[in-house]
Amino acid sequence: MIHIENIELYRNEKRILHQLNWHVEKNQHWAILGLNGSGKTTLLKVINGYIWPNEGKVQVLGETYGESYIPKLRRRIGWVSNAMIDNLNWQDNAIEIVLSGKFGALRLFEEVSEAEIEEAVRIMKHFNCDHLANKTFEYLSQGERQRVQISRAIMSDPEILILDEPCGGLDIIERENLLQTIEQIAGRDNCTTLIYVTHHVEEILPCFNHVLLMKDGKDVAAGTREQILTTPVLSDFFGREVSLQIERDRAWVAVK
Repeated sequence: MIHIENIELYRNEKRILHQLNWHVEKNQHWAILGLNGSGKTTLLKVINGYIWPNEGKVQVLGETYGESYIPKLRRRIGWVSNAMIDNLNWQDNAIEIVLSGKFGALRLFEEVSEAEIEEAVRIMKHFNCDHLANKTFEYLSQGERQRVQISRAIMSDPEILILDEPCGGLDIIERENLLQTIEQIAGRDNCTTLIYVTHHVEEILPCFNHVLLMKDGKDVAAGTREQILTTPVLSDFFGREVSLQIERDRAWVAVK
């Protein structure tokens, strides 16, 4: 699904990604964990073809970057992020936002059929936001916008769905509601490959069976959640002694 080999990325003599390697296989769901400035979002932009590394090899869904038509490939990747929200037209209704995902566009410029509208409503209903269909995006809460944005990403039936810190700015109730929505996605038949980016350990749901740790633009560790979400590994990663507690199959960390 994703093959990244020894990529280097630097801008204005500043190194952002360094000798980064990462491989995602089919039927794997990954969480990427890192503190602010670790290079997580930059890596996502590389995967989506918005930034090109200076060195190294990038293959996504069997397509090699530099040899493939990236705009067509992007239609096979769903991306949910606060950066994407800023680029949407907030004066559009929620259902127009969702329908735009069918065409990989930021606005709905195409004519849509009744079948496509019904599909959009069905997806929104699945994520408990169909009641927002005719409401202006600008006046939705942060949690409502995130559910609409996820519906938009699902509209294109992506093979990879990237969730870039989707819980940012949410209160604890809206966060848990959104995480429940993500569990619903993971439980679907023939589920798309999920990539979840966060700097909060407790957001790594049981459905994420693999974890990548990033620091200073490097892949510090990668493996199954059982290998990575341990007290010794996380203490070494954060550079601080931490205590780890498992509750409801989720890891909760406190810094000592």
